[in-house]
Amino acid sequence: MAYSYIHWWSLAGVDALVGESPAGWLDARPVNKALNDNAPPNSQAAPAPEATPVALPEILQKKSAPTEKATNEPVVFPSTWPEFQQWLASDDHVPGTHWDGNRVLPVGQVGAKLMVIAAWPEPECQQTGALYCGDMGLLLDRMLRAIGLTRDDCYLATMAITRPAGGRCSARDLPELERLMRHHIQLARPQHILLLGPDITRIMTQHSLTAARGKTLEVCINDGNIATVAVPHPAILLNRPAQKAAAWDSLKLFSDRI
Repeated sequence: MAYSYIHWWSLAGVDALVGESPAGWLDARPVNKALNDNAPPNSQAAPAPEATPVALPEILQKKSAPTEKATNEPVVFPSTWPEFQQWLASDDHVPGTHWDGNRVLPVGQVGAKLMVIAAWPEPECQQTGALYCGDMGLLLDRMLRAIGLTRDDCYLATMAITRPAGGRCSARDLPELERLMRHHIQLARPQHILLLGPDITRIMTQHSLTAARGKTLEVCINDGNIATVAVPHPAILLNRPAQKAAAWDSLKLFSDRI
């Protein structure tokens, strides 16, 4: 019976208790006031104890991102091989090191038969600290064996020793990175160059990777030109095996040269 009455009033549009005195339905009554109405006169609530801050675990603490160092002058690159290698490993003014703190350094000796260059390290390389690691490294080793070389015959490097976010470099950073790469090549004095990927191919030769297929290019250094071939990066070839034919069209140009 009670439910029938309530249902009837609900159909009539009465769905809340009402009184004779007007009241603001949207005015929320403070919770503390409601509690204090029943409190004894002149009584005061005890202050809540102050919370003791708890330090987050180190893995959860926010770390400041590397900041780019403002400079009005071009960076002066070391002119000798030992100084240059030490500078790459430790100096704060190496172009591109404002992107990330994980440096992946080149490997090899001066005057190698082949200098292998990508634009920047892959994420897996930053995790291990070694260039061309894992499955991409195994594929690179097979590519080198196809032209009669091993890693010991090569100098492995990247234009930047850290990786930009998303693998994308701003146009503002490119001039200094290209200047660094050309200085790096001049000191390394390789006999030939193998470029891996579209970014480094465009920067060093002004050609697209597609246009470079099956062609011997040249990288111009102060004291001459170096025969160069460009192929897709091994990391790309792993995901797109159909591009291996294009890579071989270019790579086989070294078969008679090396």
